[in-house]
Amino acid sequence: MDTLIQPPFSLEAEQSVLGGLMLDNSTWDYVADKITANDFYKKDHVELFKIISHLAKNDTPFDLITIAEYAQDAGVFYSTDILPYAGELCKNVPSVANIQAYCNIVKERSLLRQLATIGFECSRQASSLESSSSQVREDIEGKLFNLTGAKSTSFIDIQATTLAVIDKIDAHFNSDSSITGLDCGIDGINDKTAGLQPADLIVLAARPSMGKTSLGLKFILSALENAPADKTVQFYSLEMPAEAIIYRMLAMLGRINLHNLKTGDLVDDDWTKLSLAAQKIKQVQSRFVLDDEAQLSPTKLRAKARRAARQFGAPALIVIDYLQLMRSEKSKVESRNLEIAEISASLKALAKEMQCPVIALSQLNRQVEQRPNKRPNNGDLRESGAIEQDADLILFIYRDEQYNPESQDKGIAEIIISKNRNGPTGTIRATYIAEQTSFENLAVESFR
Repeated sequence: MDTLIQPPFSLEAEQSVLGGLMLDNSTWDYVADKITANDFYKKDHVELFKIISHLAKNDTPFDLITIAEYAQDAGVFYSTDILPYAGELCKNVPSVANIQAYCNIVKERSLLRQLATIGFECSRQASSLESSSSQVREDIEGKLFNLTGAKSTSFIDIQATTLAVIDKIDAHFNSDSSITGLDCGIDGINDKTAGLQPADLIVLAARPSMGKTSLGLKFILSALENAPADKTVQFYSLEMPAEAIIYRMLAMLGRINLHNLKTGDLVDDDWTKLSLAAQKIKQVQSRFVLDDEAQLSPTKLRAKARRAARQFGAPALIVIDYLQLMRSEKSKVESRNLEIAEISASLKALAKEMQCPVIALSQLNRQVEQRPNKRPNNGDLRESGAIEQDADLILFIYRDEQYNPESQDKGIAEIIISKNRNGPTGTIRATYIAEQTSFENLAVESFR
């Protein structure tokens, strides 16, 4: 016969937190920031904490008398005589000064109980055969993230943060480079952004065949070249398979015609270039995390990003191609706009958590094709205005030759910075080499 395992909890710590609150109401702010009623195991303790919380929120002192009065009016504590029990709690508190330590114990036991519940749920789902292994894994990963991702609010040390900022300013002042973030490989963008900044959500949008993936790969290759050696780059390609990505990287690095690469129609010089390009990829392969799973939810992406960071190193850059292919893990979503809004917010949260720029490639509405001037703007972002709201930096790609075969700007791409939360906007002109699907700096930069 299996032995029943009692869920972990500390009766003494729970009692000491409640007793300490009644003895010193001023400790409420710390306690409320650390734990909730659901962190208590004993039902009477849950109810007592709820009463204290209600009284505190209504600016009512909470002691033996006010708590007993409220409990009687609310009809709770049917299993315990509240007044003598609360009195015992107050008498048995070892020290109110240690209430923070008691809170930590209560919280730790609560997390252990929740982990046990998640483990049981994982076992139940797996044994029932009602869901696939990937569905079970995604559900459990979501529950684990919600558990570990829920951090108590902590106020920022203003003095320490100010000193850290001043140190950065001093370092930038003494540096020969104006780039304070990650070098993206396009000088005009670097000039306006000072590089791709940590914790920024960057949206790179364009109509099909404008070069979204190619510019994303340009940023990736630049990051692999310029980021610290202990930093990685994560690329989640929902649209293209891994092999197609490697083809493009070889074409870009070797300056080889992509079509010729795919067909094997190479001359001797191409083989030399291909060998050098392959060697460059080999040099960075341990720092390049490539994932081509077609079905990604925000929870699954976050879990993958965390695992990759633990296994390969903290990311200098994360790129997702592309945003509209992601799907919420919720079975029912009121509208696609709300779903995209949820995904967009999750990508911004990921950027803050990982403290690196996150680039989300994005589609544009078809309406842009119906205008005389087909240069995109923020209103063209497909399916949600939340993308514009969440993004710190929005980049659009426009190549006139896609619409005007006789364009004088053949081989020229306009990269339009339509939103820059921390700097100027404007248009950068870059060279686009279609045969190599490659973006390069113009010999003489041109800005508008």
